[in-house]
Amino acid sequence: MARSCKGAAFLAAFLAGALPAFAADLDEKLAPCFGCHGDQGQSEIENVPSLGAQPAPYTVIQLFLFREKMRITEPMNEMAKQLSDHDLQSVAELIAKQPAPKPPDEPEDPVRAEHARALVEQNHCNVCHRPDFSGRDNVPRLADQREDYMLKALRAYKSGARRGYDTSMAEVVQPVDDAQLIELAHYLARLH
Repeated sequence: MARSCKGAAFLAAFLAGALPAFAADLDEKLAPCFGCHGDQGQSEIENVPSLGAQPAPYTVIQLFLFREKMRITEPMNEMAKQLSDHDLQSVAELIAKQPAPKPPDEPEDPVRAEHARALVEQNHCNVCHRPDFSGRDNVPRLADQREDYMLKALRAYKSGARRGYDTSMAEVVQPVDDAQLIELAHYLARLH
């Protein structure tokens, strides 16, 4: 809770102009990122993704989509709008070096996990995202991502509210019902 308040206070100050939006130093540019996404790459704020160990190419693409307003999520669009291409790459490389997020303290439900593993196999999620869900290249890491964020993202792909740089995710999640998306989010948040 304290981290959430700290991140929210930092974000509020940033948006109010009390902090330099894009200082020359990369650490200063990243301070707002870690304010919400966690100092060590693990978010503690509801519906805000953990960024630790995300593949750099994936992060570059996401930051580019935010910068160009091809993906609309405030305050990300505002924060990314002045990032140069070099900044995108530098930020992505630093994020990739952050520790991978840890699973929540609550253990997985074995029945739910079994249903999710069947969905993973049926939809070949473990092909693009790798068998350990660590991601690669332009495909994100899903292992131990926040469950609430994972569900939000899956639902957004399914509804068309979130677009990727291609249509792969929208196509994959179309036949998957909401109850199954809930099972997937539960399972992926608890991989070790």
